[in-house]
Amino acid sequence: MFDFTLHDTDGAARRGTFSTPHGDVETPAFMPVGTLGTVKALTPEEVEATGARMVLANTYHLYLRPGHGLVHRLGGLHSFMRWSGPILTDSGGYQVFSLGAIREIRDDGVIFRSHIDGSRHTFTPESVMEVQRALGADVIMAFDECPPGGCDRSQAVEANRRTLAWLERCRTRFAELGAEGGVPDQALFPVLQGNVFDDLRRDHARQFGEMDDWVGYGIGGLSVGEAKPDMYRVLELLNGEIPVHRPRYLMGVGYPDDLLEAVARGCDLFDCVAPTRNARHGTVWTVAEGQVNLKAARFAEDTRPVDEGCDCYTCSRYDRAYLRHLVASGEWLVLRLLSIHNLRFLARLAEEARRRIADGSFHGWKDAWLERYRGGGG
Repeated sequence: MFDFTLHDTDGAARRGTFSTPHGDVETPAFMPVGTLGTVKALTPEEVEATGARMVLANTYHLYLRPGHGLVHRLGGLHSFMRWSGPILTDSGGYQVFSLGAIREIRDDGVIFRSHIDGSRHTFTPESVMEVQRALGADVIMAFDECPPGGCDRSQAVEANRRTLAWLERCRTRFAELGAEGGVPDQALFPVLQGNVFDDLRRDHARQFGEMDDWVGYGIGGLSVGEAKPDMYRVLELLNGEIPVHRPRYLMGVGYPDDLLEAVARGCDLFDCVAPTRNARHGTVWTVAEGQVNLKAARFAEDTRPVDEGCDCYTCSRYDRAYLRHLVASGEWLVLRLLSIHNLRFLARLAEEARRRIADGSFHGWKDAWLERYRGGGG
């Protein structure tokens, strides 16, 4: 039910098709984040209209509310959130580890308190597999420890050790649940850690490869506060370590420039809350001006669309002056309109990247695009 076909390459950049039980995803591709079973402010139809084919939901948040058992009884995530395409759920590990003072990491799992009501809970590799099985996503992620950006080597070593041990336990419980049947087919992705330490990254990739022939790989522990050159260097290293004919999912990356730089280094799938979070603060992406905040007074009489040449619903119907008015007035409509634009912006960027990889012009186009985008300001 799962397959990855590599169609073209241009240097390390790749164009492929990731096939899942709920449809194919042309890569490179950006996956909008639907943390609680919804991409904030948008209907599934609006998300699909942006060009998205696969979305992400969050295990930690859905476990707490409404509960994975309820989602399972109501037919699983696809039925619950009315999304017919592929879904990926993360393990909830990043959210648990970000709780800081209200969680305790042990070798058997993580004890944490809910950010909602302070109630006490435990995540183990086994329970995380059970929760994600109940949610019923196509792709589920192994439980891992994500050390913070800027951590020292000893922290990264310990996180690697624990992540590897937890992966073995995830794999065992995942296989047991699969043998029990009764739920849709799922693929388990491991999560590579190692922070910005090249040897730890290399060792983790090789240890994972020796453990199993995984359907795909998650790359974690980046975009967590490290310097951009460090992130790019790690991705170049991993491009030579992850099997070629497996999709690479770079977790938590979705700003336009980072996405293109990661595609250039062999990554296929991406997710990030940035498109919708930025939209909620009045911030949009444009090719010629870079990142722009529409709150600025200079847009009060600007009758241009957000981004010249963009084919999204927002750009085809509304101008900057009106959108700036909505932002300044705190009108809810603008959350939808700017989210639509930002998601379509990333989808169009991925579409163009696929075309450029196919005709062998990706790297020259990427460099020119980034120069224009980064030089725009706004």
